[in-house]
Amino acid sequence: MHPAQLPVKLLLCDCDEQRTRRGGPGGQHRNKTETAIVLTHRPTGVSGQASERRSQAENRRVAIVRLRLNLALALRIPVAESRATADVWRRRVRNQRINVSGEHDDFPAVLAEALDFLEATELDVPAAARRLGVSASQLLRLIRSEPAAWTWLTRKRLERSLPPLK
Repeated sequence: MHPAQLPVKLLLCDCDEQRTRRGGPGGQHRNKTETAIVLTHRPTGVSGQASERRSQAENRRVAIVRLRLNLALALRIPVAESRATADVWRRRVRNQRINVSGEHDDFPAVLAEALDFLEATELDVPAAARRLGVSASQLLRLIRSEPAAWTWLTRKRLERSLPPLK
């Protein structure tokens, strides 16, 4: 299972949490308290951080979302030819359409699944889409919704001398 697909409690068991002070909006309260949160996933070294809120709890929530997204972008899990899609993917796909927005808690897990299948099919978008049970346009729409994922796909295609996608 991809770490971005883990429930938050299990994911946090593998993370170090650091609280710090950061500058920025929020006035004196912000500068006197350690409201910034940095979460680091020990097995991979991938981190997520947040400091823009005055509340430590809100920054922690945002840092978790960013950590999961960074894990989805940075870590590829090999996909066997016979592997079925993950539960989170199946819950989010109906009639060959991906039903998840960038703000939803499931987004990092769904994105990780899509990128893993793209890697497994040598970045062949139609082949990955078939294995994922969606249309190629739906898969590309998901990837385009996260600029860092689109950059990853474009860079990987160029590394393999494949034409960039439009």
